[in-house]
Amino acid sequence: MEITIIIGYILAILVGTSLGLIGSGGSILTVPILVYVMGVDPVIATAYSLFIVGATSLVGGIQNAMQKKVDFKTVLIFGIPSIAAVYLTRAYLMPLIPDTLFSIGSFEFTKPIALMVLFAIVMIAASISMIKPGRKNKEASGDGEMRYNYPMILLEGSLVGVVTGLVGAGGGFLIIPALVLLAKMPMKLAVGTSLFIIAAKSLLGFTGDLQGSEHIDWVLLSVFTLLSIAGIFIGILLSRKIEGNKLKTAFGWFVLVMGIYIFIKELFL
Repeated sequence: MEITIIIGYILAILVGTSLGLIGSGGSILTVPILVYVMGVDPVIATAYSLFIVGATSLVGGIQNAMQKKVDFKTVLIFGIPSIAAVYLTRAYLMPLIPDTLFSIGSFEFTKPIALMVLFAIVMIAASISMIKPGRKNKEASGDGEMRYNYPMILLEGSLVGVVTGLVGAGGGFLIIPALVLLAKMPMKLAVGTSLFIIAAKSLLGFTGDLQGSEHIDWVLLSVFTLLSIAGIFIGILLSRKIEGNKLKTAFGWFVLVMGIYIFIKELFL
């Protein structure tokens, strides 16, 4: 087994640990690990990420459900349009994207480059949401009364589904603020609910890739997923000893640096 594959499997544990510690960030790590460490094609990596993050989030969601930290009504309201959007994106929109979008001189802006640039933009957006101070209000503390802004929740769910389908990111950094602001949901409940939404739309979105002709390396995918699931239990244990806000901020800076690196590497190096 190549050393890069072993390193990739070790980093897979970090993916789950991130989800266990702060409820998000796992998908932000998955695609760069698969592409830059394990040498997986970016288009296939986004598909693998859906399965890995979906399975890992499902385990985390079940853990939260056992502690009554999941609102299943919101899972349905937000999840149905999100699931539909990610499935349609993977099954129909992705195959329509041409292999070469445009060229300038000798530089070709290809589909893999476009996906990684888009992913870098998503990483930078996610890092900003992690770095900035959390909102200290009734919604975040759990004192507010939950209300559902149905049109906005449906729209947000659809948009998150399209982003998930394109870059293979679970979108927790988009879902959690939406649930807090649009449904007036307490933060801890939003995190648990988000994991179930991520699991459902990611795993069902992955089925859109099974319709294509791409070869799926089930050994790599299965081992990576199992290690990531092991990591989420490590993260849950560590979360009892490490202050979540400080860790989330530090992780946000790391994601910001990674996002800028990917952006520069794909376009200028």
